[in-house]
This record gives sequence, structure tokens and C-alpha cells, in this order.
Amino acid sequence: MERGTFQMMKTVNRTIILNKIRTSKTISRAAIAKLTKLTPPTVSSIVKELIEEGIVQESSLGASSGGRKPMTLLINHDRFYIIGIDAGPITIDGIVTNLSGKIIARESQSLSNVKNNDQFLHTLKSVIVSLLEAVDNTEKVFGIGIAMQGAVDLKTGTALVAPNLGLRDIPIKEELEKNFDIPVKVENDARAMAIGESWFGNDDSYKNIMAINIGRGVGAGIVIDGKLYHGTRDLAGEVGHMTIDINGEVCDCGNKGCLQAYITGPAIVKRILKLEHNESIETGEDVFRLAEAGDTTALRVFQETGRIIGVGLTNLIHVVNPEMIILGGGVMKAEKFILPSVQETIIAHALTENAKSTKVAVTHLGDDATLLGAVALLLVEVFY
Repeated sequence: MERGTFQMMKTVNRTIILNKIRTSKTISRAAIAKLTKLTPPTVSSIVKELIEEGIVQESSLGASSGGRKPMTLLINHDRFYIIGIDAGPITIDGIVTNLSGKIIARESQSLSNVKNNDQFLHTLKSVIVSLLEAVDNTEKVFGIGIAMQGAVDLKTGTALVAPNLGLRDIPIKEELEKNFDIPVKVENDARAMAIGESWFGNDDSYKNIMAINIGRGVGAGIVIDGKLYHGTRDLAGEVGHMTIDINGEVCDCGNKGCLQAYITGPAIVKRILKLEHNESIETGEDVFRLAEAGDTTALRVFQETGRIIGVGLTNLIHVVNPEMIILGGGVMKAEKFILPSVQETIIAHALTENAKSTKVAVTHLGDDATLLGAVALLLVEVFY
């Protein structure tokens, strides 16, 4: 066996042990060896390295099985900080967390006056500078995760198209790493939300999930066994441009009948204005307030939105077959008006009983879902 193979096995074993400690909360060396089938000397050697690096620490004495009480192990969540950024389209929001996702500081700055790439990057850097000032030691910042709207080149960390900002080819990774000398990962915002849900939003019983962000646009991320699925050409998750009516409404992309043309905030406003002229209706929030007041037209539009989302999710269940679908974004703040219709539609149209029972829920992470997803982009680097 070549030396490189030995090194690879060491890395694989390290990952196995680190994740076993993470998912077990607290565990002994002997228990790790038993559960992973690794030899006790291998476990002890790797644990020693992890303790020396400060990632793992020993805790109070564990329960004895007859002999000397073992020391148990747990992740030292305060060993590193991670910066997570949700970039656009209205603001750049940022957080600093520890390895458990505990939020230590926040910062937000407006993008209202941003007209070009340089202005965008200047605002982004300003948010990061403020966040760095909030930590006790900037050398403990493990990395910066950027959740960016639109198409992203994962290899170069370039935002290829940011449609809501009207910007292209923003060299985010290059500029930030040059400026801060900290590793940077850039990902599409909906995919970042998905990995965030995988880490922070549901219990470990769900390994394969899909998270869909419904706001001004519609995007999704697919997580399989804890890792994001990107597809062969990086198009996995573009569910907003799934055609549900070939003769339907014209989408921003130029095609007819895209799911996005019916269920975004602006699309909901457009649909209600076709039914009644009301000058007070300008945003999806306005429609929500009307529904809260019992307006029958607003309620009908939200119910119809739920049915359309349900049609889209039924298609995805048949193709992807996830264990769980998590819905987020501004539109899903109207959950109580939308979700029942979503679930009824899936039950009515899914092919099998198992498909009908696919769990569909609204994110519990709220407005932090994408921010925590940006953090999770770096956690994957630590633990995988």
C-alpha cells in the first residue's frame, strides 16, 4: 500500500471519529472503537491529535462498566468561529457563530445604492470587517461562507449572475481571500439553506432532504447523506424553472408556465390584482395582512398558491423522493394559509402511500435559515 493511501485512510478515520464525537454529543474512546470498528490504538492516536488541536476536549468522567471510569469526549465548539453571509438582494446580512452554530454577533448593511461589482464587494467587505471586530481573536475564524443569489461558479467562488441585483461575474472568493486571508466558500443561497437545514433544522433521522426557498424567486437544495448534490452541470435545485403549465404565465427567464411565475411574492401580488383592483396591495406582505383580516380574495389566492406549490412538490417527490421537504423564504411566512393546501394536493396526487406521507414542513430556523446555511458550508469542511 502506497504512503498516500495510508494518509488517506488516516484522514478517513479522523473524519469518522470526529463525526462520531459530534453526533454523540459525548462519548468515550472505547465506545468510539466499538461503534466504528476501528482499533483502540487508532482511536486513541487520532483523538490525541484532535485534543492537541483543540477541536476535541475531555469532559467529566463517564459511567463505569466495572473498571476505571473513562474520560468522555466532546467537541470544543468554541475552538473556531465561522462567518456566515446571506448576500442580497436587498441587504447583506452576516453572523459569526461557533462550531455549534451559536450566534455571537450580527451585522446587516443595505444594497439599495449598489450599482456595480465594486460597490457590492465594498459593502460585503464592510459587513465582514464589522463581524471580525466582534470576535476575541480573528485567528480563530476558520472560514467565511457566502450564500449568494443566482448562479455561482463553485470552483472559483464567482457569482456568475445575480439577477435581482443586475450584476455578473463578481469575484467574491478571490477578493475576500486576498483581503482577509481567510478561506472562503461561495454557494447558491437556496443550496446553502438546504445544508443549513441538514445541520441545524431537523434531527439526524432525516439523511436525504430537499429545502426550497420561496421569496422573490424560487430555488432549492438537495442534501444526500449530509452532502449537497449539485448535479452534472451544477443545475440541481433549479426547481423554480420547472414547467407546470406550458401555456401559462411568462416567467422572468422567458419561458412560459414556470413554477416561479406563480408562487413568488411578486407573482402572488400579480394574481390578486387580476381578481380585484386594490391600490393598497403592493407586496406579498400586503396580501398577508389582508388574509389575516379575513379578506376572502387574499385567502383564495394563498390557497391556490398552496395547490400550485403542492403540484410542484408532487413532481419533485416522484423524481427525487426525499425523506423530507423543508419550505422557507418570505412567502412561507403565510404558512397557515398555504401549507394545508400544499399537503392536501400532495395527498391527492402522489402515486403511492409512501409518497403521500413525505414530510413537508416550514423551516424552524426562520430568517436565519440561509445565514446558518452559509455557516454550514464551512462546518462540512471541518467534519467531512
